[in-house]
Amino acid sequence: MMKLGDEANLRTAVSNRQSHRRVIAWATPIVTAALMWMGAVTATAQQTRYVSPQTGHPITMARPSLESPVPPVGPQALRGADDDHFAERGGDVPSARQIDQQRERLFNELAEEFNAFDRLGNLVRRVAQLVKPSVIHIEAHKTENKGGQIESYDEAGAGVLISAGGETWVLTNRHVIAGASPQQILLRADNGREMSPLKVLADKNTDIAVMQIAASDLPAAKLGNSDDCQIGDFVIAIGSPFGLNHSVTFGIMSAMGRRDLSLGEQKIDLQDFFQTDAAINPGNSGGPLLNLRGEVVAINTAIASSSGGSEGIGFAIPINMAVQVADQLIRFGELRRGYLGVVLDPEFTSADMLSAGYQYDSGARVKNVRPGSPAATANLQRGDIIVEFNGRKVESDDHLVACVGLTPAGDSVPMIIYRNGKRYRTSVVLTDLQ
Repeated sequence: MMKLGDEANLRTAVSNRQSHRRVIAWATPIVTAALMWMGAVTATAQQTRYVSPQTGHPITMARPSLESPVPPVGPQALRGADDDHFAERGGDVPSARQIDQQRERLFNELAEEFNAFDRLGNLVRRVAQLVKPSVIHIEAHKTENKGGQIESYDEAGAGVLISAGGETWVLTNRHVIAGASPQQILLRADNGREMSPLKVLADKNTDIAVMQIAASDLPAAKLGNSDDCQIGDFVIAIGSPFGLNHSVTFGIMSAMGRRDLSLGEQKIDLQDFFQTDAAINPGNSGGPLLNLRGEVVAINTAIASSSGGSEGIGFAIPINMAVQVADQLIRFGELRRGYLGVVLDPEFTSADMLSAGYQYDSGARVKNVRPGSPAATANLQRGDIIVEFNGRKVESDDHLVACVGLTPAGDSVPMIIYRNGKRYRTSVVLTDLQ
């Protein structure tokens, strides 16, 4: 289990065994806190400082506390014989006309700010309405043998429709449907239509799975380019948290390039996760993470949580990686991983690059080269630092492992390395990992 601080364990976001009581228990503290906050605000006296629209002089208005009500004052009481003259001189008692003008101006400013904010909310609504028909609710019936006893249970998840070779497929996480036969998997579209998959293909190294369905009339999702994503981008997650199908949540891209996550008993060799604070709960796995263009940029996969529910740390597989794996599963029935043949130094960090004065601030250092491997054929040596692979900057040893594993065998791949402080360009032809 991954530990975040001393308390948060990383769990795959698939289990649907939590009771409704837990959901209600979460909602209650939130409502109570909101009511306490509102009470604190309404019970506090306020002073507001305005500016006279005629003279520019400051005008102070005291707003009494709700706990100390003040008898209402009519408009005539505010209008003395020399009231306007007094207010013009910057007095403490503004006229009713000035108050009305100032309030009207503030309401207009508030309306302008709301319109800008509401445009964002309207955009989120439009994205959700457009993409939900391309999201599939998944229920997988599974059985386990625990201590000689057979346990049967259902797990919920989600998937997104893609088109490949003129056929319709559901792209999802492997762990959502692992252990269930096609007949034990129920797929439900947004319109309520139910079906079972014709074929199921999966890869445990990336936790990606695809399921072929006979539903060419359902719309495929529009896929984005996950390489264009940046930290801080607004994102939308759609899935089936706790079995509540087609639920929509909203957040931002919190981080990128998470590659050293421990997913409990499940080992994922090729990692390159996005991190998001969009609420992801058990049952969101396999569902899409969208940008505000309505494009799928990632597949929601896991959460870091000490409670089993969302705590603002969710992880998603970039769509470029997911589609690349899905394409090989559909074409070959398996992921054909590239093989380089080096052992990398996990202790090598960006600090080592910077202290050595290299132009690059990250890379992966070769600890050993396996005889007869593609790396040996390319004359890589112990101590070489690989800083670019196939045109991409190498960020760490885990990053290089993912890049190599997703590179097709047989292609000549360019690399940039440092050896003894000097930079060299070279290339390597990968083979299939046996």
